[in-house]
Amino acid sequence: MSAPFDRSLTGELADDLAPEWSVSPQAGDEERVVESALRPHSLDDFIGQPKVARQLALVLEGAKRRGRTPDHVLLSGPPGLGKTSLALIIGSELGTSVKITSGPAIERSGDLAAMLSNLAPGDVLFIDEIHRIARPAEELLYMAMEDFRVDVVVGKGPGATAIPLEINPFTLVGATTRAGLLTGPLRDRFGFVGQMEFYEPADLQRVLARSAALLGVELTDEGSVEIAGRSRGTPRIANRLLRRVRDYAEVEADGRVTRAVAEAALALYDVDHLGLDRLDRAVLEALVGKFGGGPVGVATLAVAVGEEPHTVEEVCEPFLVRAGLLARTPRGRVATEAAWQHLGRPVPRGGVPLGRVTADPPVPGSSSQALFDA
Repeated sequence: MSAPFDRSLTGELADDLAPEWSVSPQAGDEERVVESALRPHSLDDFIGQPKVARQLALVLEGAKRRGRTPDHVLLSGPPGLGKTSLALIIGSELGTSVKITSGPAIERSGDLAAMLSNLAPGDVLFIDEIHRIARPAEELLYMAMEDFRVDVVVGKGPGATAIPLEINPFTLVGATTRAGLLTGPLRDRFGFVGQMEFYEPADLQRVLARSAALLGVELTDEGSVEIAGRSRGTPRIANRLLRRVRDYAEVEADGRVTRAVAEAALALYDVDHLGLDRLDRAVLEALVGKFGGGPVGVATLAVAVGEEPHTVEEVCEPFLVRAGLLARTPRGRVATEAAWQHLGRPVPRGGVPLGRVTADPPVPGSSSQALFDA
């Protein structure tokens, strides 16, 4: 039986970017309702992430045998890989309630103190996007994680008084898509850190088979392979594409999701064999067709495709870089040789103008950011 699920603290859990594109890893409010029906309720049902699941199982089982609350857990990785599902599974495995909130929703330390004081013994507090928590609340969280108490400040100025408040032992589960933005003191207080990795196609096929059974969709092995190959290694995208293909199969075919049906449906939704959608291809087309392969700044590239720079950076670039179609250089974005080939264009004589590739985007406001946007 799954643990009680308390959404009273959810607030604004929506990511900054709504899933306007079929292959966006972000989830909107309506999609979360569908996802909740497909989420696994135990580690045995959880597909993929074998190392993290095994390590987490040991942490939970050891805590249960000692009769203590488990260490605090930090789950990091790109969106759509199952961080929220694992947080709910932790509560289910422990047989306790899960309180859910998000970093941006905690603006004051008093908000966090109220949440902590309402936790029952052994409860799980899940904070999504924990790297965005306000600094005063983060500092309050230090003492709560270590000593299970918080200091509530009453009054202001010289007459302010700190009243210690004992709280019940709890397990904090933090999720972040940007572990590098976590402060050292907060990161060091987590007893277990799990790094979520992108899924292999075989694991995505298992995810699709399970989701198809829950949704009542007749999915063939060939159809599963076709959808999994276009899902960018992300279960959320795989489930989303499955629902779109299901619609096509029910309206335009006999309801069975075969390879031919999946191909036709995904072509209709502009998702190609690599998992690129309309916006991804528009970025590559602009980079190759209008700017000769680059280098070009992200702001200029965003104007060329009619989108916001933040959208291009957060929705398109992570997968394009991972797929080897785009490179980030100190002078701007550059299309790789694979991008020219994917678009069916001849590679320029002398090769593509690749510079020194950087693994991570520059810090906003820094001098390197100026180079990117030049």
